[in-house]
Amino acid sequence: MDLSRFSLEGKVALVTGGSRGIGKATALGFANAGADVVVTSRKLPDLELVADEIKGLGRRSLAVATHVGRLDQIENLVKTVVDEFGQIDILVNNAGTNPVYTPAIDLEERAWDAVMNLNLKGLFFLSQGVARVMKEHGGGKIINVASVDAFKPQVNVGAYSISKAAVVMVTMVMARELGQYNIRVNAIAPGGVRTRLLESLPGFQSREAAPQEEQPAVRTSPRGPTGRVAEPDEMVGGMIYLASDASSFVTGQTFVLDGGALTR
Repeated sequence: MDLSRFSLEGKVALVTGGSRGIGKATALGFANAGADVVVTSRKLPDLELVADEIKGLGRRSLAVATHVGRLDQIENLVKTVVDEFGQIDILVNNAGTNPVYTPAIDLEERAWDAVMNLNLKGLFFLSQGVARVMKEHGGGKIINVASVDAFKPQVNVGAYSISKAAVVMVTMVMARELGQYNIRVNAIAPGGVRTRLLESLPGFQSREAAPQEEQPAVRTSPRGPTGRVAEPDEMVGGMIYLASDASSFVTGQTFVLDGGALTR
């Protein structure tokens, strides 16, 4: 196989939630593969540090502070990127939240809305806005970040699990409708990845410290045969594959990257 098909040379990528975790790792991975990368999240100082790292790799970069759960800010983000770079070839919808850890029977409306606005509504409407740009420029790739929780829900994070299941469906819907414009839409579904979101869950630290046979029963970080959580960098290979021409016949798919967690 021609490995140049994995190159992102000459492409412009937009990565949400790009200041840390999977988003930061993906942004740097895309830059190493040849792309210019725009990173966005709510806190500009953290984003600017990532943008500086990307520039240090010899690529162009821009940091744009955006709350992806707000449609007016989404519109401004898309316009800013197009004004600066002229195009958007790759979109990674990585931004996500889970502000509460509570049984579904106790979940409050405002917590539900916070999860759905960012994890689902923002993802959908940013994809819509970017797809319009991609359509005008002959195509592109959209990559959504779902979760193994879309297939096997965790206890006490019901809204998050529901939102990620919806992301899987959004991926299929948009793949079906946007294929005619040469826009491919796929997703990855990570298992437990060492991010701030995972580490904020109750019991995570104690579970990490305990021997395997003594770990708490609560499934705060899905593990498979590897017996561990992943590092953010371990998601990058799948991201580059889906963003590149190496996956030219792949659309509407959700790639599970969970260390085998769903086999348990």
